[in-house]
Amino acid sequence: MEDLKEIKEAKIKETIRLTKLASCAGCGAKAGAGLLKTLLTDLPVREDPNLIVGYDRSDDASVYVVNKDLAIVQTVDFFPPIVDDPELFGQIAACNALSDVYAMGGEPKTALNVMTISNQMDRETIHAILRGGYEKVYEAGAIITGGHTIEDLEPKYGLAVTGFVRPDKVLTNSGAREGDVLILTKKLGIGILTTAAKADLLDASLLSKIQEQMACLNKTARDVAVKYRVHACTDVTGFSLLGHAYEMAEGSGMSLHLESENILFWPDAFEMADMGFVPAGAYRNRDYAEPHVVWKKETPRPMQDILFDPQTSGGLLLSVDSRDAEACLRELQDSLDGVSQIGYVTAGDPALIVE
Repeated sequence: MEDLKEIKEAKIKETIRLTKLASCAGCGAKAGAGLLKTLLTDLPVREDPNLIVGYDRSDDASVYVVNKDLAIVQTVDFFPPIVDDPELFGQIAACNALSDVYAMGGEPKTALNVMTISNQMDRETIHAILRGGYEKVYEAGAIITGGHTIEDLEPKYGLAVTGFVRPDKVLTNSGAREGDVLILTKKLGIGILTTAAKADLLDASLLSKIQEQMACLNKTARDVAVKYRVHACTDVTGFSLLGHAYEMAEGSGMSLHLESENILFWPDAFEMADMGFVPAGAYRNRDYAEPHVVWKKETPRPMQDILFDPQTSGGLLLSVDSRDAEACLRELQDSLDGVSQIGYVTAGDPALIVE
């Protein structure tokens, strides 16, 4: 097996590096949350009583009720290469897109490929990306039914996903309640580390570990969460922990307290941030979220960068009823690596208090 792995890695090195074809990597390429709000302002919103979650809610996916037992969850997500291995890129991009359905408490059912191809990509590279996507969708228990591909200067890949959920079981990012406990299911620092990886500054072992985290579905986290009284949920991706947490605070009309000492992150991310390897998306996230952040204690700049760091295929941020928090946290930690209890919710104006 090691010989096969070495041959595959050598073959990747012989071909064009996918990350060199893209100006941004992964979810770091997302338009900033502040820009999106500006772009969507004043667009006409059509009312439909069956649309219980739409784009005006700043949530992870839309939810449309079909009947009392069934609602459809829909989302689309795609981005430029975050790794050079094309099959792994396909897996991570698919995992990231599927995550939006999990964040709503849903079960993915069908998916459509969304892809742009560069003239510098050969047939096998394109097949490998698609193969990676198929593998991850199959792992999620869903199927790919088609897609759309166009030529572009930069390669991009992702999915449009449709899932199912019971209307009374939908999770949104706007239901956090006073007294809830905040749980995060993956470590932070992915954007910083993948930026450093483009400069060949990460050792192979660390790179393999962060790639494994990005390729890990949030299915298990969702499966555990729906057993408990979870009042709000979102996945932490391109807008960073603080960006997505503020959307939860704003949507819920609550203050979220984040205990920085309890937040798990990749230690090397602190060192790399201190050296200046911070993706452009982190600065967009800071512009958007920092006006709503209260720093209760001195927080080193590299730690701030980690909190604003855009995550690719990040974990779920759960706002859990305090009566269920201990049991939910224990089961998540028994099932997954990188789970941490990171704060709590209080009544007050929408804000983030970093303690």
